Amino acid sequence: MGAADEVLAAVQAGGLLPPDRPVVVLLSGGRDSVCLLDVATRLAGADAVTALHVNYGLRDAAADDERHCTALCGDFGVPLVVERPAPGREPGNVQGWARDVRYEAAAQLAGARGARVATGHTATDQAETVLYRLAASPGRRALLGMAADDGLLVRPLLPVTRDQTAAYCRARNLAWREDATNEDGTFARGRVRHRLVPALREVHPAAEQNVLRTAELLRDEAAVLDALVDQVLDGREEIDVERLAELPPGLSRLVMRRLAEDALGSPAPRVAGRADEILALGEAGALDLGDGARARVRAGILRFERSPRVADRGEGRGS
Repeated sequence: MGAADEVLAAVQAGGLLPPDRPVVVLLSGGRDSVCLLDVATRLAGADAVTALHVNYGLRDAAADDERHCTALCGDFGVPLVVERPAPGREPGNVQGWARDVRYEAAAQLAGARGARVATGHTATDQAETVLYRLAASPGRRALLGMAADDGLLVRPLLPVTRDQTAAYCRARNLAWREDATNEDGTFARGRVRHRLVPALREVHPAAEQNVLRTAELLRDEAAVLDALVDQVLDGREEIDVERLAELPPGLSRLVMRRLAEDALGSPAPRVAGRADEILALGEAGALDLGDGARARVRAGILRFERSPRVADRGEGRGS
């Protein structure tokens, strides 16, 4: 089996690009997204595929990237939507701004077409993500990596590596664009890719595969833990502090984090590290935990809420 056939078979086995189901492919012009576009047209069919390219205008090569994507989609007979957003207001968080713009545009486009959004994340990206999160964020979720099927968002290329997507493109005579910023060590992700991963390979040649396998196992085990949390909460948005204190410490932390994240609608990884302080609130009290979360206990019942903004707190330190 050739390189292209191996990638196609792996993606097809994942079932995330079924025939005739509409899909919006995020197309940067790099090897992974070019591979994804070709695979999507072969599995879902060109009529089901729409490509989205976001030209942030941040690099000198941005216009050439856009032209490449336009030509590529013309060859495939796939419609291309190009977004050219105004520069973000937070220059210190360019990557975060770009990610938010990209996914917001993709969600709107997918909603209009009744489609899902497909990204070109590979197994290589998965290993880098786990390593990055392990260094930057405490807790078991750091080790779970990215889900292949995340509701609206799917990652069909997670079973294959970046080297495999490059081999696929070569076998299919598909040109791609190289983003010079990927080689830049300014960003943390670049340092993980070019310093940490090679160092781990020196420790063990199968380091990346071992990271990936660990993430797969932990994701399976996480489903068991989530079921236990569901059983404890039984649909409630609050819990008696005394009941919480009776649980095994690990389960107690998971319950707190679930309640906090449900209340916020966003991750709250620091909550687990403040578990003892939350339990110490006793019958009444409040505690700001970071990540925008506040624990509040009234009559021995713990609930979580958003921390008030500093401007909304007035002069006092309300509890």
